[in-house]
Amino acid sequence: MSDAGRETARGDRFAFGRNWSRFLRVLNDDRVRQAEASLREMLEMNDLSGKSFLDIGSGSGLFSLAARRLGATVRSFDYDPHSVACTEELKRRYFPGDPEWAVEQGSVLDKDYLARLGTWDIVYSWGVLHHTGNMWKAMENAAGMVKPQGLLFIAIYNDEGGRSSRWAQLKQLYNRKPWARPFLLAIGFLFFWGRTFLGDLLALNPLATWKAYISQRGMSPWHDLVDWMGGWPFEVATPEAVFNFCRGRGFTLQRLLTRQGSGNNEYIFLKG
Repeated sequence: MSDAGRETARGDRFAFGRNWSRFLRVLNDDRVRQAEASLREMLEMNDLSGKSFLDIGSGSGLFSLAARRLGATVRSFDYDPHSVACTEELKRRYFPGDPEWAVEQGSVLDKDYLARLGTWDIVYSWGVLHHTGNMWKAMENAAGMVKPQGLLFIAIYNDEGGRSSRWAQLKQLYNRKPWARPFLLAIGFLFFWGRTFLGDLLALNPLATWKAYISQRGMSPWHDLVDWMGGWPFEVATPEAVFNFCRGRGFTLQRLLTRQGSGNNEYIFLKG
């Protein structure tokens, strides 16, 4: 059993890769196109040809695939072997045998492993670093992988103070008490979707917003909900903390998308 598997069995880590395996069952070309569009929009680049793209914590592999389809040379790695398998499956479907896309298992906390990878034009880690158990070390290591004049594209959970602490308690319960998971998922659905679902129902268009969720990076609302409720380890940071951390390491903020309440704040930093 892998280290990730042992941690999951103990209730110390969510089974991220198993959730992404289920997501691949609903992945289609429309979702892939939406992922590509979101990557182009945030990076403000229509073409990544000639760029190298490091995907730290590739998860389902969707954004590694999007970067490769946009022309980048891609390296994907994840700590969870099931996530690695998901990324390998997407490579098999879309780019079988492609030497410009490497997929492997590795940890952003492993400095010896990272030293073998070199530096990259674009280092991408969306919603991953806060699930490592040591977010600031993970961010330090990710920042060190960026070439001069390269980009660091990260998404980190927003710090909501006491509310974030309460979410952390629910996430621990989700992982340590499997019997509680259906109840916790119901709580999460009502919190995030209850008002929207009721509004769509009153407008005689039930599930309209749920079905339209694909336009948000090509993702699935159900699998994102499971990921949110189960996502452990779990850390958060304010935009100011992330900005100051990266500025102190020679980065300049290029783009910022903040979220009110729960969710990921997205950052793109340029390395000077």
